[in-house]
Amino acid sequence: MKQKLFIAVAMLSASSLFAQNKDKGTFQVYDKGESYYYSTILKDINSVEVTKHKTKAYKRFKADANGKQYPSKVDLYTAQWHNPTISQGSTGTCWDFSTTSFYESEVKRTQNKEVKISEAFTFYNEYLLKAEGYVDSRGTTIFEEGSEGNAVARVYKKYGAMPWSVYNGLNGQKFHSHDKMYAEMSNYLKSVKKNNAWDKELVIATIKSIMNHYVGTPPENFKVDGKEYTPKTYLKDYLKINPDDYVEILSYKQAPYYKQCSYDVPDNWWNSEDYYNIPLDEFMKVIKRAIKEGYTMSIGGDVSEAGFLNSKGEPNVAIIPDFDIPSAYINEDARQFRFSNKTTTDDHGMHLVGYYEKDGKTWFLIKDSSSGSRNNDVNAKEFGYYFFSEDYMKLKMMGFTIHKDAVKDILKKFK
Repeated sequence: MKQKLFIAVAMLSASSLFAQNKDKGTFQVYDKGESYYYSTILKDINSVEVTKHKTKAYKRFKADANGKQYPSKVDLYTAQWHNPTISQGSTGTCWDFSTTSFYESEVKRTQNKEVKISEAFTFYNEYLLKAEGYVDSRGTTIFEEGSEGNAVARVYKKYGAMPWSVYNGLNGQKFHSHDKMYAEMSNYLKSVKKNNAWDKELVIATIKSIMNHYVGTPPENFKVDGKEYTPKTYLKDYLKINPDDYVEILSYKQAPYYKQCSYDVPDNWWNSEDYYNIPLDEFMKVIKRAIKEGYTMSIGGDVSEAGFLNSKGEPNVAIIPDFDIPSAYINEDARQFRFSNKTTTDDHGMHLVGYYEKDGKTWFLIKDSSSGSRNNDVNAKEFGYYFFSEDYMKLKMMGFTIHKDAVKDILKKFK
């Protein structure tokens, strides 16, 4: 009798588990030439007919959004102040665009000033730091377009900042493109390594020369509101940003909690160990509390999932379909498993600017600089935004940059 009762209970539990699998998957074929990246960004960069850049259509398995209702309207969300969305063009500098947007919101929050800070000045100097690191390591560090959010504070601390109006790096184009510039810098550094020509002064001068050609030379002095500034005085006296006031919060199980650690991804090319690692439940509580208290944050994680719906006609939402993992089973182990087997990667940086409560769960308004968030109506309020479910944030977003005041209770737990 007991054995039959056990089997019955087990069968009931199993049926209850599988009953929650309501999400469906589908294969869709995409013509890359019709996306915003190909039809708008590349068309502007190359000033040629987009049909010349069409590539073979590709098939992707993803969650089926048909018949589903998602909170995918900006007006539903309580949002903190942020500048309008801006495109990173054909570059791998999401870390820069997202975190610069975050600092703009911080200037509004702390100084009540609405400013547009130059992303170009930051990526210009980050490339210089990477070139220095490449020389110092004799070619073992990575020289690529990607980086982490805390690279912005590092650049600010060493070089300062400047307004977008005095240096935007576009050089007459509507969209950024680093393809040719990066290829030229990368090939030059490879030749330096091949020839063992480790003259740092010459290397930096050459990298500067290449960038000056493609994105222009940053000014040493400039005026704002009639007063002259240098990048360092603009940061300190006008923006009043103290880079030391900002921290990196991380949550992964492979390192001890409540201790600072390294974030083991290629974009942390300088091996920063400044990340504050906290348990997942606390990670989520901090995010929800901070956005409701008026803070925004620059977030980073994985955006290459079946539940990432951002193609033409889709609602720009990020969900975790239950054919991947049911919501109730998303925990630290599920999160770490995906990071360890590299199905969660450090794909993309974005700016979390708002929230919406629905059915006991929190949705997040995400300001984005990539072309994927622009496959909808250019005149729609939703152009350049994503809408992240709580489950997606919990499983796939690995860390964020935030003001230390928003997490002061958490920081007290670190020794």
